Amino acid sequence: MNKKTKSYPEYDLQETVSSKLLVGLWKLMKGYQWQYFGATLTLGISAAARTGIYLLLGFYVDDVLKKGKFDSTLILVALAFLGLILLQALFSFLSRWLAALTAEGTAQRLRDYLFDHIQRLPYAYHAETQTGDLLERATSDVDAIRRFFADQAIGVSRIALIFAINLTAIIKLDLHLGLMSIIIIPFILAVSVIFFKRVSKAYEAYQEQEAKLSTTLQENLSCVRVVKAFARQSYEIYKFEQDNWEKFLRGKKLIMMHSLFWPISDIFCAAQQLTGLFIGATMAIQGDITIGTYITYAGLIGWIIWPIRNLGRLIVQASTGMISFKRVVAILKQKREPLSEGDYRPAGPVEGNVSFENVSFEYEKDNPVLENVSFNCKAGNVVALLGSTGSGKTSLVNLLPRFYDVTDGQILLDGVELRRYPRDYLRSQIGIVEQEPFLFSCTIKENITYGVSDTLPDEEIEQAARFAAIHDVIMGFPKAYDTLVGERGVTLSGGQKQRVAIARALLMNPKILILDDSTSSVDMETEALIRRALNHLMKERTTFIIAHRIQSIMNADLILVFDKGHIVQSGSHEELLQVPGMYREIFDIQTRIDVALEKEIASVNL
Repeated sequence: MNKKTKSYPEYDLQETVSSKLLVGLWKLMKGYQWQYFGATLTLGISAAARTGIYLLLGFYVDDVLKKGKFDSTLILVALAFLGLILLQALFSFLSRWLAALTAEGTAQRLRDYLFDHIQRLPYAYHAETQTGDLLERATSDVDAIRRFFADQAIGVSRIALIFAINLTAIIKLDLHLGLMSIIIIPFILAVSVIFFKRVSKAYEAYQEQEAKLSTTLQENLSCVRVVKAFARQSYEIYKFEQDNWEKFLRGKKLIMMHSLFWPISDIFCAAQQLTGLFIGATMAIQGDITIGTYITYAGLIGWIIWPIRNLGRLIVQASTGMISFKRVVAILKQKREPLSEGDYRPAGPVEGNVSFENVSFEYEKDNPVLENVSFNCKAGNVVALLGSTGSGKTSLVNLLPRFYDVTDGQILLDGVELRRYPRDYLRSQIGIVEQEPFLFSCTIKENITYGVSDTLPDEEIEQAARFAAIHDVIMGFPKAYDTLVGERGVTLSGGQKQRVAIARALLMNPKILILDDSTSSVDMETEALIRRALNHLMKERTTFIIAHRIQSIMNADLILVFDKGHIVQSGSHEELLQVPGMYREIFDIQTRIDVALEKEIASVNL
């Protein structure tokens, strides 16, 4: 799983992000601009060949058919027709191929960079941003940008070239016809600009609702077991239908904007074309122009009026690509987490001495979750954190790998201020087992080796699994370590997922270990096995344990009792039992519950 990937330097697209919209879109094509120029050039040749067909048709009527030149001239004209048709088809294909290459290449590079950028954003950003919204921007919005380059961007060049070439040809036929053929252009452009503004707002609202719908769907599918357990399918269906109905309403409004543009522009364009044909026919009847000239004009006028109509369409549709680009840029503008920033990087692993000195931390200003927290932990010690939900335990351990930085005070690791360590080095020294572990949709072996090289000998992988009391369970599966687990590890029980996660953390051989209530999802027998294994491994590691059961932390070197962001008690198990306070109250309550449970079990067995 740990394959070497392409490196994307920070702000590789910063010029694009900081530029104005159209300039940014142009810079986004960096590396594919020559293909775009090639698409434009071949498009010009194709347009010129098409125009040449109409000019040749006029020549055929006036100089061949009318004069009765049915000799070698007729053969040359036929060959010229065939050559122009083949030339148009060939360069039309090349133009579309180069445009598609530009669009797909640009979108692929943007998609790769965007994913790379999202991976390097701070933990705080992901904690505050809905997953569905990120998914929408990384998929639907990037695809809208791809369509912009494949259709709208090259379409503007296509229209400009077709219009210029054909208008030049008409002016050469007759100046008055040429000038009369462009009267409609200001009206079409005015209508396009009006609809552009309206469609932009409607599309942005539509994309926002689509992101909300994606979030609803993603949350429902991720928590399908909870939904079924509480029989809340009807509620979830209703919630999805409400969001989907709102998406339908916004989509209908967006489609209505597009639909209104077509008949309005068609009326203008049709009126212009009919007027042009009428005037041209009148001039031909009066002898002001030849029949061949009129036939040529009748063919060319459509390639002036309808491209302008399509220009209006492209202007309206381009709003979707531009809005999507703005939504993607909003992510790219987020400052990356500097993983390698820091002036202190030891050659080897850390020892594991940790000191908190008057540490305070807050997610929101003037709302601290930790206040003036101070304690010392020597390398190899076990520190247990106990307290009610929301007391600050998880926030404290999140400061160690620098998911967040302290608001005030400092944390020292081996006597060095924590912010001097580069984040990538620091996190390589810390193993984390969460309360609700996440497993990927791959094999058990790949999940265990996720944080290290997947070329490790099987003996080391199996040893880590044995320490986590999961090896025998794995060997009971038909494919053993090559067994595929479902999405989020759904095919494993809660205890099995927990032990696989523990094996994953242990295989990293970290000097600092964080266990966030990691034995809460296992039975008593398995918990005892895990605890014995962890006690053996903790001898050379500084370990932080978040737990709610005192039985899990009785052997800790230091127990910190938290309440509302403060340490209200600290000491060993024996020391804390000697003094009144929250710890002894929790101990007494849990002891009474355990005694009552044992009595109830004993009575049932009798």
